[in-house]
Formats: sequence, C-alpha cells, structure tokens
Amino acid sequence: MSEPGLCAVSFAAAAAISFALTPLVRGLSLRFGVLDAPDSAVKTHVRPTPVFGGIAIWAGFMGAVLLLRLLTSFPSGTLYNLRALVLGGTLVFGLGLADDMRRPQGLDYKPKFLVQFLATALLVLYGLRVRFIHPGWVAAAVTVIWAVGVTNAFNIVDIMDGLAASQAAVAALGFLLVSLPSEEHYVNFASAAVAGAALGFLPWNLSRRWKVFMGDCGSLTLGFLLAGISLGARYSDVNNAGVFAPLLILFVPVFDTLFVSILRLNRGLSPFLGSKDHFALRLERLGVTRAQAVVLAAAAAAFLSFCAFLATQFDLRGALALYALVVAVMLWAGRRLALVSMG
Repeated sequence: MSEPGLCAVSFAAAAAISFALTPLVRGLSLRFGVLDAPDSAVKTHVRPTPVFGGIAIWAGFMGAVLLLRLLTSFPSGTLYNLRALVLGGTLVFGLGLADDMRRPQGLDYKPKFLVQFLATALLVLYGLRVRFIHPGWVAAAVTVIWAVGVTNAFNIVDIMDGLAASQAAVAALGFLLVSLPSEEHYVNFASAAVAGAALGFLPWNLSRRWKVFMGDCGSLTLGFLLAGISLGARYSDVNNAGVFAPLLILFVPVFDTLFVSILRLNRGLSPFLGSKDHFALRLERLGVTRAQAVVLAAAAAAFLSFCAFLATQFDLRGALALYALVVAVMLWAGRRLALVSMG
C-alpha cells in the first residue's frame, strides 16, 4: 500500500476507535463520579461534566499505530521512532489520567513536570531531538524544554469545547502537509493518527446531550504526541530558517500559553495558576460566540500551517519575511487582546 494510503488507514482507524469509545468512557466517568465541576471562578462550563475523553483519544492513536504495524513492515528507523511516541505518550497519558482521577485538586505541578521530563527523555533516548543545535547536550536540553512546553500548551488551551481537539487535528494535518512529500514515515503515520483521534472525539465534545471533556489525559497526550512529531519532519531542505516551521504549526496553543503567562506575571500571579486571561475568552468578551472563536482559531491554525509549509519551500529571504509578518501580527493581536477588560 502507498504512503498516502497507509496515512488514510491510520487516520480512519484512529477516528473510528476514538469516536466509538468516547461514549463508553463517558459512561465510565459518570459511573465512577470523575467529573469536572464548575467549582471555581476560572471554570467556564455550568454543570459537572465527564472527563475521560482522553482515554478514547489515546486508544485511537495506539490502535491506529498497532493496525499499521500489522498491515506493513515498518523500516527499522520508523519502528524505533514510533516506539518513542508510544512509550512516552503512554507515560504522559498515565500522568494525565492520574491527575483527572484526583479532581478537583489534581496533582501538584512538580510531579507532573517530573513525569513529563521523563517522557521527553525517552524521545531523546530514541533519537527524537532538535537537530539544528550543537553540541548534543544543548540540543537535548532544548528538546526537553520544547516538548514539555508544547505538552502543557495544549493543556492550557483546553478551556473551551472543541478548541484543543480542533487545534490538535489542524496541527497534525499541518505536520503531515510538511512531511508527506519527504516520506518521513513515522511523522506521516503518527500525524494522521493524531488528527483522526482528535476529530473522532470532537463531535462528543461539542454535543450538548452527550458532552464529555478530554481531561488532562487527553490534552497532555495530544500535546506530547505533537511535540514528538514536530521533531521528525525535515524542514530545512530548501532554507535553514525552515526549522522554525513547527512554531507556526503550533502557533495558536503556544501563543495562548505565552499570552496568559505574561498577563499573569504582570499581575504578580503564578503562571501555573488558572485564570480567564485566555485569548478565546477575551474574544468571547468582545462578542464572539464560543463556536465562532473555535472556528476562527482553527482557521488561523490552518492558515499558519500553510505558512509553515511555504516557509519550508521559500528561499531564506522569503521565509524570514514570512516569520517577521507572523510575529508582527502576533504582537498586534496580543496587544489588542490584552486591553480587553475581563473584570
């Protein structure tokens, strides 16, 4: 079977598994009373909601990878890379599940960061790391910072129905767009599986009657998998600045993380504490509905993913001009949104 055909199988399998399992894990969440209650000022929902959707997302990804393993003989390098995502992703999934089970307090941030560092160390151990930085120990350190940052960025951006899942799906398809022509097998298969798993969960997350949240076990897992995927594609075949393309693909969750962290620090608050400073909530304060905010964010992510693809195809001058334009728009948007009163 061709590479695009295998990617289609990966996407379809992950979507089918995630879609079929989500109502089942929703029932488990209700049965064991593991619910996200609107018990603090930073919560934006109005009634206790099941939170085990991430189990279906994790199962969708793992099921797709297992199916591909049965259908084809991976090259040794591809199998090695996928093993890093499977092991590290499962470790982060377990961390998120433990955090969900301890609601409403959750785990302290220190053990959460420790487990994330260990999972990222698995990526480095299996050869998935930043490659344009030397010496190797510096590259490993940057890899850890990047992967832990992206993992938590998806946890932070998960504040509105459909937002984190749609961002994960668009980002995964963005990495697939950049990687597929170069046949980076593990990136292609894993990207398709992440996109399918996120989209399979999405209808249930948006449902009024059967609503379920992905929980930390979903948002952390999606963030970690996308961080791992971002380390494998070839970005600099045309120009060296192409290595920054992942920042464009993951721009929306990264922007939200930086945005809320800066605003919290400016008010003397810890960036690890929740608040309503998120860009999506500020758009809502401006009169944008939540559905519109999610669609706008997904459209922005899709456009930026296409810009990332262009940044890997332009010459150096064109790529740098594209990055400069995106940074200018980010600073303008951040300035405008920061002025929105959330009182």
